[in-house]
Amino acid sequence: MDKQIQEINQPDYKQIYIDIITVKFPEKMEKCFFLLNKKELSDIDIIELNKRVFETEDLETEKFNQKLRSYNTSSIIKILDYQQKNSLNNTQLAKHFKLSRNTVAKWKKMNIC
Repeated sequence: MDKQIQEINQPDYKQIYIDIITVKFPEKMEKCFFLLNKKELSDIDIIELNKRVFETEDLETEKFNQKLRSYNTSSIIKILDYQQKNSLNNTQLAKHFKLSRNTVAKWKKMNIC
């Protein structure tokens, strides 16, 4: 059976993060201004916003959150392009984006690019 990647309607993360920053962390607006001004946020932008807003150093929480991440086709392509541009191997790329090496290898086998 062929596995197909589905595009799912996503919540408006931009508005969600604007609300969170405005209400709970107004001092962090400056740190996130560049990302929030983008017309459309990619999955990578959302992960970066989350890091900047919540700044969690708890390893346990970070591991749990990583299990819940999913990537759409455009994000996968951006990640694999990043690997090519910076001439990284699968292990280095996986470490940078906090992924599994097996996930990176699977994406490359899917032949999306």
